Amino acid sequence: MNQSIKIRHIEEAYDAWGGAVYRLAMVYLGRHADAEDVTQEVFVRLLSRAPAFSDGEHEKRWLLRVTANLCRDQLRGFWRRRVTGLEDTLPAAPPQEREALAAVMALPERYKLPIHLHYYEGYSVAEVGEILKLGQSAVKMRLKRGREMLKLELEGSI
Repeated sequence: MNQSIKIRHIEEAYDAWGGAVYRLAMVYLGRHADAEDVTQEVFVRLLSRAPAFSDGEHEKRWLLRVTANLCRDQLRGFWRRRVTGLEDTLPAAPPQEREALAAVMALPERYKLPIHLHYYEGYSVAEVGEILKLGQSAVKMRLKRGREMLKLELEGSI
C-alpha cells in the first residue's frame, strides 16, 4: 500500500471513529489533553502497523482496544502519579446530560468503562468483554453494579 493510500485510509478512519476513540480515552483519563494525546497515538499506531481488517467494525474494535491499552499504560506511568493537572471542564451539554456524564465520570474505572462502551458507544456485552478483555459475566456484573451506583448518585442529587 503506497503512502498516499495509507494516509487517506487514516483520514477516513479518523473521521469515522476518532470521536469514539477520544471519548473512550476521556472516560479513562478524565483530562482533555491526555485524551487528545492518546487519540493521536492510536492513529499513529494504525498508520505504522497497518493491520488488515475484515470490516469497519473490526477496525473500530481494534482502535478501541489499542485506546484502552494506551490509557492503562498512561495511568500506570510515573508522570501520571507525579503531575497534578489543571481542572478540565466537561463539554457543553444540557444540564441533565451534564449531571449524568459527571456521575459516570465519577464512577471507578472498572464500572465507568463498561457503562461508556455499552450505553454511549452501543456495544453489546460480548463486544465490551472483547474490548476490555473480560468475560461476559464480568461485564454484566460491572454494568449492574455501575447502574446501581449511578442510581444512588443521581437519586441523591434530586
